[in-house]
Amino acid sequence: MKKQAKSNMVIAQSGGPSMVINASLCGAVTAAKGAKCIGKILGARHGILGILNSDYVDMRKIGAKKLDAIAHTPSSALGSCRRKPSAEDCRAIFENFKKLGVGYFFYIGGNDSADAARIVAEEAEKDGYPLVCWHIPKTIDNDLRSCDHTPGFGSAARFVACALKGDDLDNRALGGVKIDVIMGRDAGFLTAASALARVREDDGPHLIYLPEVPFSETKFVKDVKAAMKKYGRCVVAVSEGIRGKDGVPIGAKLGSGEKDSHGNVQMSGTGALGDALAKLLKEKAGVKRVRADTFGYLQRSFPGIASENDYYEAYDVGAAAVEIAMADKAKYGVTTGTVGIRRRKGKRYGVSFWSLPITEAAKIARSMPKEYIAANGHDVTQAFLDYARPIVGDLPECEIL
Repeated sequence: MKKQAKSNMVIAQSGGPSMVINASLCGAVTAAKGAKCIGKILGARHGILGILNSDYVDMRKIGAKKLDAIAHTPSSALGSCRRKPSAEDCRAIFENFKKLGVGYFFYIGGNDSADAARIVAEEAEKDGYPLVCWHIPKTIDNDLRSCDHTPGFGSAARFVACALKGDDLDNRALGGVKIDVIMGRDAGFLTAASALARVREDDGPHLIYLPEVPFSETKFVKDVKAAMKKYGRCVVAVSEGIRGKDGVPIGAKLGSGEKDSHGNVQMSGTGALGDALAKLLKEKAGVKRVRADTFGYLQRSFPGIASENDYYEAYDVGAAAVEIAMADKAKYGVTTGTVGIRRRKGKRYGVSFWSLPITEAAKIARSMPKEYIAANGHDVTQAFLDYARPIVGDLPECEIL
């Protein structure tokens, strides 16, 4: 019987890091180590840049103990990038792959990363290069259309909920208004997760503003005044992507206008939005004590707070990507795709993985469904809380007098 020829594999991480993206990396590497058709397993440093610069880590040499430690470590162990590959980049990638005998390429990331993988796959087909190219889902924004929820979201959401729980206790002690600006360019899932901090009727956040609802400064001032009258204080959770009726993010107007190669305007590296909202309340609402914090990048790679379900699902989706990619190639001749995540029906929480066209994850993001947003425009519904709780997990209990 003729021995099956082996092809080498490259895996890389892309986009913003998360608390569990390394779990996906290690899940994929572990699955690949057990695959008879895969030879060398090369980890590209800093995404596509590592491939272009021939900067690789031999992942077969990483022992099980260290691999497990990496899986439990936040951020991107291989390093990341936000480069959108050009046709010229792709030709250089294929030359690199040909020299190394690479037949499998796995790219871990969000919708921009899926789009980058799509471009590589399409250019490979044009070039006639036999490449199995698969996207492994990841994003704390939870905005991939291909997934019920995305690995990375549950842990970042847990950070947000815990931070708001702590901020509410702080606000109880000193009063006034506290504004927390949370990541979420186009989708409000992460900011909405702040509602999980509430246990008692008067717990904050008392107001939650999402990019899916047009933001009005006049209504904001009115809402804060009403909360101050009702609670004697106010905690506000605001998405960095809130926008007025013109559809342009307010934070983008206040920032430098810097964009990445995918056209995304930088908003998380500045506290301008929080400062602007604090100034507005001091001037228009007559509140003397107003404080604002921008969580920025803190919610991405914070150690010791990852959601248990998020970790295991991230690991499993990495392993599933390798298994699905090989099965689809052998059974259907399919060489490109992404892994979808589906929530199982029934009261007991669980997920399953399945194969989808890579276009289902690439480029276009999803937003918070209308049924998750409260009618008043500054809160979430019970449906969202029921959706998010099993992904995020239990939060620390806090008592008050």
